[in-house]
Amino acid sequence: MKYLRFTEILYPAVAVIAVVEAIRSWEVNRNRAYMLLFFAVVSVGMFFLRRYYRKKFDRRRRDQN
Repeated sequence: MKYLRFTEILYPAVAVIAVVEAIRSWEVNRNRAYMLLFFAVVSVGMFFLRRYYRKKFDRRRRDQN
């Protein structure tokens, strides 16, 4: 189950990278910047979704023991 926590941490990292790249490309290519911001929002949503399910699985596993 350690890999779930690792993948959970990757999503905010991807979001930060996407926001930084969106800021860098804002003046050059606005469509690319919007796409990167969309990926950042999706990454943040996936972070919260993965965290919710990881905690749910941890509770279920703890209750079975």
